[in-house]
Amino acid sequence: MSNIIRWDPYREMINLRRTMDRLFDDTMVAGTQDWQSIDWDLALDVIENEGGFIVKASVPGIKPENLDITFDNNILTIKGETKEEKEVKENRYHLRERRFGSFSRSVSLPANVRSDSIQADYEAGVLTLRLPKAEETKPQRIPIQVSEKNLIEG
Repeated sequence: MSNIIRWDPYREMINLRRTMDRLFDDTMVAGTQDWQSIDWDLALDVIENEGGFIVKASVPGIKPENLDITFDNNILTIKGETKEEKEVKENRYHLRERRFGSFSRSVSLPANVRSDSIQADYEAGVLTLRLPKAEETKPQRIPIQVSEKNLIEG
């Protein structure tokens, strides 16, 4: 058996207001009205081939010395931070979309990697990591031996 509840427009407005407040509280950093200072995700491409993995990360405007790359227990972690440019008081922004703040991204790789042979290259805002697979995880071709036996014809 269901209960009939009388519609109350005031209650509906209060619920809408609470929902909107939660939306803005979750999105904005406490104490500021700045959308730009929120931590952001790092865009990655992870490619696997027979020899290992290639990871490409888009890090435009970030100097390589401001990146921290670690590999532990088959988890690759890339961390970094971009600094906010100081706003000039006599100028005003019409549009401000460039991100700043800290970022971190961890990826678990499905196969063992030789951590002593990882290579990192940086060119034109793209960080490229080459992670060779460990020997025991590389697929190995197993030869089939055929023994020659006398065939009996009937």
